[in-house]
Amino acid sequence: MLALPIVTTRNLETVPTGGQNFIEYVLEFIRDLTRTQMGEEEYLPWVPFIGTMFLFIFVSNRSGALFPWRIIQLPHGELAAPTNDINTTVALASLTSVAYFYAGLHKRGLSYSGKYIQPTPVLLPINISEDSTKPLSLSSRLSGNISADESVVAVLVSPVPLIVPVPMMPLGLFTSAIQALIFATLAAAYIGESMEGHH
Repeated sequence: MLALPIVTTRNLETVPTGGQNFIEYVLEFIRDLTRTQMGEEEYLPWVPFIGTMFLFIFVSNRSGALFPWRIIQLPHGELAAPTNDINTTVALASLTSVAYFYAGLHKRGLSYSGKYIQPTPVLLPINISEDSTKPLSLSSRLSGNISADESVVAVLVSPVPLIVPVPMMPLGLFTSAIQALIFATLAAAYIGESMEGHH
């Protein structure tokens, strides 16, 4: 991931072609995604965070979709996409939680905690549980979908390794891209929501 932008942007051109064009397209995609969820004024400092999340998850998912690593058994576990493991997705979701709490406190100061009693203090337990379930839903959704996709491919590869799994692999590639997009979009939406004022 690091080598690709370094190699393709050595000789920058005013009118991009080839690798430079691809890198600029990816950057614009991530920037537009972040801007859509956070708004024109707040999005720019968060582009690196959302971009890192998206690219890490996308490449991790793809590594499992391109080759069914799960069929290779290890003495203590299995080879699989990193996002197949709940520990990885919980870590990513926890980083997102820290990011949106930080964004809210940085933007609104201690008044950020007032959102938990809006519009009425009766909703305090519900508002707290909502923030508590965000990391759970983010991590479970990503891990569950990638694990299910890899399980399907692994089952199909076992009896007929060359023919049957081929139609499933493009579907796995599509699923991996969608899951990365969903995670990054929700992360940006949560951060954007934490920076908004009370309505």
